[in-house]
Amino acid sequence: MEQARPETGRRRLLKGAVLAAVPYGLLPGPRTGAQVQAPDHPTAEWRQANTANFTAARRPVEHTVDLVIVHVTQTDYSGALSVFRNPKKQVSAHYLVRSSDGHVAQCVRESDVAWHAGNWDYNTRSIGIEHEGWVDRPDCFTDALYERSAALTAAICVRHGIPRDRRHIIGHHEVPGTDHTDPGPHWDWARYLKLVKAA
Repeated sequence: MEQARPETGRRRLLKGAVLAAVPYGLLPGPRTGAQVQAPDHPTAEWRQANTANFTAARRPVEHTVDLVIVHVTQTDYSGALSVFRNPKKQVSAHYLVRSSDGHVAQCVRESDVAWHAGNWDYNTRSIGIEHEGWVDRPDCFTDALYERSAALTAAICVRHGIPRDRRHIIGHHEVPGTDHTDPGPHWDWARYLKLVKAA
């Protein structure tokens, strides 16, 4: 059996240059036993969406992030995660907040573009937060959901320099061209913005 030659400094440099030229989305995923990168939000659980459902990017280098978009899932927490993992659905959000306890899952990196707004310009410049629930069921909007979501939104605003106001924290229904109505008439915007500003 022939012994492999040790790589020279030049060969290592060339291999590194070749890897650097490969688009991020084409690089192999983590190997078994490899450590998964920590979520962007420290208390979130990493639950990655299928790579077919978002666009790898380098925000804020490639796109300025200046909006947070509030959504409601119209399904339960596990159903929303299943949708984000299904490559045929072509949809994702950066975060998902559970109704019962406010648990936060991160599904797409903040540096990447999630497909949540139905408008490419708004997708490139926003962080999308889905909330477990239904627009016609106010009981889904629990204290825990409001509080944990507001803390998440406040942290996103700090990370990206986004003003904490209604011009920059909007509902899905406010995205141009959308036919969605979420977060719906039962979402308490005054309460939410007060919590975001206090966080």
